[in-house]
Amino acid sequence: MWLAVLSMIPLVAAGDVNRFWYALPLIVSVSLVYSATRHEDMKHILVHALRFGAWVVGFMAVVFVLLYFVSRNL
Repeated sequence: MWLAVLSMIPLVAAGDVNRFWYALPLIVSVSLVYSATRHEDMKHILVHALRFGAWVVGFMAVVFVLLYFVSRNL
């Protein structure tokens, strides 16, 4: 079951590529600004921004899967 859902995510994402491109600059800018408010050294800012960006992408993926299941059950 999970394998089927995971294999469908790229297909669903490829169908609406234009909307997903808007998320990339938002994630990068929010991650960098948030990290810059926490650190002053550029190395620490970039490391924290990568970690925070990964968290944001992971959260968005979880919300996407939940909304996908909700929409399929309606």
